[in-house]
Amino acid sequence: MEPQVSVLLVAWFGVLSCVQAEFFTSIGHMTDLIYAEKDLVQSLKEYILVEEAKLSKIKSWASKMEALTSKSAADPEGYLAHPVNAYKLVKRLNTEWSTLEDLVLQDSAAGFIANLSVQRQFFPTDEDETGAAKALMRLQDTYKLDPDTISKGELPGTKYQAVMSADDCFGMGRSAYNEGDYYHTVLWMEQVLKQLDAGEEAVTTKAQVLDYLSYAVFQLGDLRRALELTRRLLSLDPSHDRAGGNLRYFEQLLEEERGKTASNQTAAGQAPQDGVYERPADYLPERDVYESLCRGEGVKLTPKRQKRLFCRYHDGNRTPQLLIAPFKEEDEWDSPHIVRYYDVMSDEEIQRIKDIAKPKLARATVRDPKTGVLTVASYRVSKSSWLEEDDDPVVARVNRRMEHITGLTVKTAELLQVANYGMGGQYEPHFDFSRNDEQDVFKHLGTGNRVATFLNYMSDVEAGGATVFPDLGAAIWPKKGTAVFWYNLLRSGEGDYRTRHAACPVLVGCKWVSNKWFHERGQEFLRPCGSTEVD
Repeated sequence: MEPQVSVLLVAWFGVLSCVQAEFFTSIGHMTDLIYAEKDLVQSLKEYILVEEAKLSKIKSWASKMEALTSKSAADPEGYLAHPVNAYKLVKRLNTEWSTLEDLVLQDSAAGFIANLSVQRQFFPTDEDETGAAKALMRLQDTYKLDPDTISKGELPGTKYQAVMSADDCFGMGRSAYNEGDYYHTVLWMEQVLKQLDAGEEAVTTKAQVLDYLSYAVFQLGDLRRALELTRRLLSLDPSHDRAGGNLRYFEQLLEEERGKTASNQTAAGQAPQDGVYERPADYLPERDVYESLCRGEGVKLTPKRQKRLFCRYHDGNRTPQLLIAPFKEEDEWDSPHIVRYYDVMSDEEIQRIKDIAKPKLARATVRDPKTGVLTVASYRVSKSSWLEEDDDPVVARVNRRMEHITGLTVKTAELLQVANYGMGGQYEPHFDFSRNDEQDVFKHLGTGNRVATFLNYMSDVEAGGATVFPDLGAAIWPKKGTAVFWYNLLRSGEGDYRTRHAACPVLVGCKWVSNKWFHERGQEFLRPCGSTEVD
């Protein structure tokens, strides 16, 4: 059988070849994997049909031979007395059994293996699996979800049921362990034990889990529990070499600890109580505030502030194009002034922009504040592309619309950036403008700093994905077809540090946005300077 690659498979090569790993950073690109897997299933089913047909022929031959040999073996001489039977016996053994041998040796899997081999070069990598595991842990932390809730798939706004097996949970724990993240290792390994204790069948054994778990709790400073888990491991697998060595080491440390206590020496650290461990602090000072806002908690929209927020029709200071069809404008925050516009982009325009952007999507980067060099970062998980007006008339049309709404010129603005967030996709708190203590990252543009941000929401998000401002206590939720706008610079040209903002991790859904960054040059008469530094 000649190896064949299906037409559907070839069609998807064009899409997948544009993607270089990091599938987890874009749900839009991950959808391509669905079709690739579907094609593999179809190829596998075709292989099964060929194998079944082949096996059917072999079974038919075996049944025929069984009936014939039963008769011939009962009276060999009498059977061979008939010259035709003698001839057919010779013929069968010389020719027909050789034909059967060829049938048995026929490689029916060649077509399927060819498909699989070609597709494998576009499969997710170890980096993707680690990134996907980290994304689930990020969601777990941000939205205060325990592993049991995640493993049961009990997430808000979900259309499909999805559960995690004990083996899946073990994979999560092992990923955390390999990254030196012992906090999450413990949480997920405990979940594996819970599911195994409940009778779930799995490839993973309790001994494997206890091996990881005992060392992880030791790394978290819980020596007594590490000793207890190691003893439990040895009761299941007495020949476990590493566990035996660990047991002796833990016992020695515990003895030293008791000696220090006896001589009134204070132990170096306080052991965790009841197997509950605190999440380690990290590099982000406003982590708690940021994550609270992502959950919809801690929003400082007081009744007094609420009274200062209004809705109105916006004609862009009597811009001719908006006089007949003004946009609905809603205040999201009073100071700094953040507004939302409704029906900014139609569904057709959104789909067209997504179609243009998708083949160009690449891992979103951030600029190193010290070197000014663009690089990927764990605190920004998405893919983005930049669209020019020449790419499609819809890009030019959307640019003109943003210009009319804001009253600012797009001549010195950056290209339209389109972003698609991946698993747990986020962009942690950051400024859009360049600060004084940074290298002048926009100097090469010759257009000054980023004066304003216009952010289009191109999808609804079932859960998570809010745009939050930690210093303000503000949270703005995505709504397809709407856009939010704010100024990053005061009228004096100084940065407005209150506009530090973040894109919260997407809990459930696929988040698409596009944005336009307006720069200072060209806005001198459209947004005049203020008279003081704080204007």
